[in-house]
Amino acid sequence: MIRRDVLKSLAALAAIPSAALAAEPGLQLVDTATPFDTDTVIGRARALAAEPYRPRPLIPESWRTLTYDQYRKIWFDSRNALWEGTDVPQRVDVFPPGLYFPQAVALHLVEGGTARRVAFDMGVFDTTDKFPDVQIDDTLGYSGLRLRAELETSGIFQEYAVFQGASYFRGIGTGEIYGLSARGLALKTGDPMGEEFPDFTAFWLETPASGSDRMVLHALLDSPSCTGAYRIEITHGAVLEMKVAATLFARTEITHLGIAPLTSMFLFDDTMRQRFSDFRPAVHDSDGLLIHNGAGEVIWRPLANPTRLQISAFGDRNPRGFGLMQRKRRFSDFNDLEALYHKRPAVWITPGEDWGPGSVTLVEIPADREIYDNIVTYWRPSKPLSAGDEHRMSYSLHWGADPVAATADVPVKVINTAMGGRPEGGQIIAIDFADGDRVPEDLSRVEVLVRSSAGEVSDGIVQRNPETGGPRLAFTFHAQEATLAEFRAQLRLDGEPLSEVWLYRWTAP
Repeated sequence: MIRRDVLKSLAALAAIPSAALAAEPGLQLVDTATPFDTDTVIGRARALAAEPYRPRPLIPESWRTLTYDQYRKIWFDSRNALWEGTDVPQRVDVFPPGLYFPQAVALHLVEGGTARRVAFDMGVFDTTDKFPDVQIDDTLGYSGLRLRAELETSGIFQEYAVFQGASYFRGIGTGEIYGLSARGLALKTGDPMGEEFPDFTAFWLETPASGSDRMVLHALLDSPSCTGAYRIEITHGAVLEMKVAATLFARTEITHLGIAPLTSMFLFDDTMRQRFSDFRPAVHDSDGLLIHNGAGEVIWRPLANPTRLQISAFGDRNPRGFGLMQRKRRFSDFNDLEALYHKRPAVWITPGEDWGPGSVTLVEIPADREIYDNIVTYWRPSKPLSAGDEHRMSYSLHWGADPVAATADVPVKVINTAMGGRPEGGQIIAIDFADGDRVPEDLSRVEVLVRSSAGEVSDGIVQRNPETGGPRLAFTFHAQEATLAEFRAQLRLDGEPLSEVWLYRWTAP
């Protein structure tokens, strides 16, 4: 989906100091208040699932047909933010409807056990004189919301999370810029009949306590196959934490369910640099899938931009965690002064309970430009949901440069993978590992495991990389007649794992 440029263009006024701006009327609430508690959204989702699916009404055509350039000519005036001019430690902005967002999302403020809807008002937006005339009617509403807080400087509210479009949302640790996205739910991703995109149709925002760095919002999800009630507790910081508790209600049988889905972009890196004529050495929001499986194994799977759609499933039971990482953190890794890919966050997902049997699924879609999100990963349970089933789940998402919680059994990390042809034939694969206390000074003590499902691989050699200080494993691969090969490599010491398990799917050009 082409969404990253829209978020970038709408962020310009989000960090303006409040004192520098004149007074504005602000977001307004309707007079009618309704009771609200922790079961309100669950009850609505349960009742909604008992009815046939009905899509929300479309906003007027004059909004839906806005061009990208026209949509950039309307923006939220941060003087109108929710809680502006109060001692509440958060600010909430709203996004206009239109362009990629043809249906309104209902927003509510929760305080004192009651909820009141946020009314739609064109007056909270600024426009240029090039913004076209658009129809105003009762179908209009906001398309999403942005959260801001005083992250680094008193009086300056910087954004840290956005919810907009289907069930998409994004977060960043302090000082980072937006990259990959999360979703409330994925359905039928990569299936031949097409993917189903559930929508967050309504949000309820709890008023945070004075001095709190925590924000709680509730969301109602709806789609032809199911409904859902979500509670998301967000705590900003150097690593942004989101705690998600969700209850799903199946309208129909769901055989392909994606829990805790992440969506990202990977165009190229050192594994297939030759396919792109570009001054930059790499272009991606994420460079690898990290899995800590239920058996205790830590797997690193570098991402790929294949020439054909490819789907990988990593079977597991009760995974400890998984996520999309961005391990390259230096400017020189990308050499991009505008995109600043080295400041994009990684996201690590930790289940809140045993998830049983299933697989971490990775979908890699061919892409020729960096504007396309072409990477999806999620947990797919083995057991389908039957119509009428209720499914509860919880998990946390941590967004940051290195958000994976440190544990005693974390092995030496893979920090880069490079591939290229040899003049005498075959491919050289070079895997760089980080240095660490467990890496012996004498690398001859390190045992090498290299396997391939097809073709022929050499035994591999381990040498110290003088720049990183860590070991590099290099081996040669001859495809012979193979068009696809699954690689597995690992460094071991004294019969025990020293490094992460490196997995990679090679496909013939």
